[in-house]
Amino acid sequence: MPKHIIKRYTPAHDTIRNNRHLRVFGRFLHDPNLWHMNRRSVSGAFAIGLFWAFIPIPFQMIAAAATAIPSRVNLPISVALVWISNPLTMPAMFYFNYLVGTWLLGTPNHPMETELTREYFVQSMEQIWLPLYFGSLLCATIAAVAGYCCMRLLWRLHVVSQWQKRKHAKDPAG
Repeated sequence: MPKHIIKRYTPAHDTIRNNRHLRVFGRFLHDPNLWHMNRRSVSGAFAIGLFWAFIPIPFQMIAAAATAIPSRVNLPISVALVWISNPLTMPAMFYFNYLVGTWLLGTPNHPMETELTREYFVQSMEQIWLPLYFGSLLCATIAAVAGYCCMRLLWRLHVVSQWQKRKHAKDPAG
């Protein structure tokens, strides 16, 4: 993957270091390995970011950062990928996770109301939490493994194409 494309869409070091929610990590944010762009750090960051994007918890960015720091993978990518589950995509993602959980556990679907209020979620959480989190863990694991493998493959394909370009540039006749 071209580093300049990834760097264009990831937040700057100072933006992450000065984020009020991530200040908890203090000096750990100064580790240079958290900012490197190599195959290992980017692939690991994709796995961590995608995993936490599928888990229905508040402050997913903090969970992604707390996992990325000891794993020493690219922190901005890990934190940015969590935003795959944003207010627009979250209902569909978590409902799909819930359906996967009910299917795997063999439990009946809890009927959804047309009006999604806070009270509805509080009342129904007792019945939906197990299939929701079981489905979320499974989907998160699959997304993390797929993201990791895809990034490794894309990085490898990019490196091979760069080698071929250099080879053809050196030997224009061949």
